[in-house]
Amino acid sequence: MKNEFGAEYQKKLVSADDAVKIINSGDRIYYSEFALFPETLDKALAKRSDELENVNIESTCFTKVPEVAEKDPERKRFILSDWHFGGVSRNLHKRGLCSYIPFTYHQGPRVIRKYKDFDAAFISVSEMDSKGYFNFGISNSFASAVIDKAKTVILEINKNIPQCLGGNQESIHISRVDKIVEGKSNPLPEVPPLSPSQTDIKIAEHIMKEIEDGSCLQLGIGGLPNVIGRLIADSSLKDLGVHTEMLVDSYVDLYNQGKITGANKTIDKYKMAYTFALGTSKLYDFLDSNPSCASYPVNYINDPKVIALNEKVVAVNNAVQIDLFTQVCSESAGTRQVSGTGGQLDFIFGAFGSRGGKGIIGLSSTYTDKTGKKHSRIVPTLNPGSIVTLPRSLVQYVATEFGIVQLKGKSTIERAKALISISHPDFRDELIKDAVNMGIWD
Repeated sequence: MKNEFGAEYQKKLVSADDAVKIINSGDRIYYSEFALFPETLDKALAKRSDELENVNIESTCFTKVPEVAEKDPERKRFILSDWHFGGVSRNLHKRGLCSYIPFTYHQGPRVIRKYKDFDAAFISVSEMDSKGYFNFGISNSFASAVIDKAKTVILEINKNIPQCLGGNQESIHISRVDKIVEGKSNPLPEVPPLSPSQTDIKIAEHIMKEIEDGSCLQLGIGGLPNVIGRLIADSSLKDLGVHTEMLVDSYVDLYNQGKITGANKTIDKYKMAYTFALGTSKLYDFLDSNPSCASYPVNYINDPKVIALNEKVVAVNNAVQIDLFTQVCSESAGTRQVSGTGGQLDFIFGAFGSRGGKGIIGLSSTYTDKTGKKHSRIVPTLNPGSIVTLPRSLVQYVATEFGIVQLKGKSTIERAKALISISHPDFRDELIKDAVNMGIWD
């Protein structure tokens, strides 16, 4: 290190094998989130699998299968839990190797500070700068809270992590670090944009009617958000803002086309505010030392009170099912956990509080099962065991390929009729009969 903190850096620099020697049976570890999986430290810990028992490991959305899980198929030595399921955790869950931690995203740091303690935190960071700081890069949601509650802080350096400007709490100073490991610096995992379906395009066309000049956007990942981005790019919309938990490639395209300026935002004016990023190298390169972007912990970004400070917030989120009572399930298929509450409740609640804001649930009206049979996603009641992600009292807009409806202030009869009006025509008569039998429709 060619700066005044070089000596301290060298003093704390250890091999991954030496770093994980501090872990004992019964310890609790937190792995850094999303694309910043601490691969080198995980491999070193896996080497000790025969020595350890009952080591609890938590993270938020594993993007790589931990080697410790592969070393312990009976889940006796390493017990994995995830605060949000992606594809990796879903598959681990099917194998009985990972549990889900229910929570509302903006409350995560507070939950950690109030109720959690970690014996060690394995946090992937960028290289140290001349002032002695390591940047959390593209995953800032829980890092500060975890470090506050960890007995030992171990950093894994990855030279490919971009320097993501704050915001706040986007970095940690070397004085707060116990051990430093120089990792393999593998390229960050990329999530290419999904190609939208024709159904996605139709849903997006309905949602586009609700977006105005100066709107502040929250879009997730998937085919629907991608097509919304494409339609915005081809529209006359201007001076859009961004306040989102997840920054994705489509924002980069809209910014480069001049659609996103942030000029009408109330807070973080002229900046795209976010808590984590997940996409391709185009996104990661864009974020590197870019003053148009601001990284914050999730207790700021996803706080409904903070979200509501900006005007015309348009939050678009997906769902698995919605019933005629307008309860929304977005995270399970019956009893099977497939995702998590994430920030959906935060942004739907926050968008409604925003002046001119709109919280929108977008879903295809049907899905086809493995046998080729078509089912309605609008159902009389949620499938047994389904998790209610959004209570009916919070639901505002719902969009399918057959239209968009606003439900706030409507009675149970009006809500059921509105939902049936945007259901697939093949299921409408049956849904009306169900509503009558349930006493919703007179």
